[in-house]
Amino acid sequence: MTYELDRHLSLTALGEGRYSGALDGGWSVGGGINGGFQMALAGQAISQHLESKPDPVAVSAYFLSAGTPGPAEVAVDVRREGGRMATVAADLTQDGQTRLTLLATYADLGRFEGEVRTTATEPELPAPEDCAGPEDVPDFVLELAPMMRRFEMRFPVEQTGWVRGEPRGVGHLSAWFRMADGREVDPVALLMVLDALPPVTFDLGMIGWAPTLELTAHVRAKPAPGWLKVQHRTRNFAGGTFEEDCEVWDSTGRLVAQSRQLALAPRTG
Repeated sequence: MTYELDRHLSLTALGEGRYSGALDGGWSVGGGINGGFQMALAGQAISQHLESKPDPVAVSAYFLSAGTPGPAEVAVDVRREGGRMATVAADLTQDGQTRLTLLATYADLGRFEGEVRTTATEPELPAPEDCAGPEDVPDFVLELAPMMRRFEMRFPVEQTGWVRGEPRGVGHLSAWFRMADGREVDPVALLMVLDALPPVTFDLGMIGWAPTLELTAHVRAKPAPGWLKVQHRTRNFAGGTFEEDCEVWDSTGRLVAQSRQLALAPRTG
């Protein structure tokens, strides 16, 4: 079986570190293609280029212009490759315009398994069947973010007040997450998951597309099969921007990915 995400991340090698693919319109949100999906496409090109080090460990991406549905190209430049890790730069372009530029460290995460020490706290969520799911998503949200049809998210009911015009004002969203067609999430796909939930500003009553300026992701381990738990938090809205901190936990209770992004205030028009 070929999963939808694998089709959408499919790339053709052009030689000299260049790969051709496409930004599928099904990953649209607001005025462009979701930034996490763009990171995953660029990340997939790096993964293909570094066969012995296929997994992202640290990725910092700057978004220079809004991605649009259609052909895209990724140029990969290996800056340094050692025995365990490689440092790589990549640009994703469309029609000669750079959509994002990133610097990344890649490795084989299978070599890093071992003791885990953390003071982070796994989110406590009701069982998925007791949460609000796709059947509860209002039409205006799907119109704003068609990408939500690509996966299943289930939120605690008390966190969905923004749908009814009753936001909590806390700056925190958390949800169960899995791909709609049953595909398990791998390290490259985690780059998308880190940017998949609605902007955390929804919980502040600010509904609209919030364009990402910069996103730094740390992938800590390969996720186990099954539901993921994803949570976003923000603490500071100032100067027309806000930060969004994300954590992704797998079905065994491991923290498998973290990120922080700086985004513009939501576009409500």
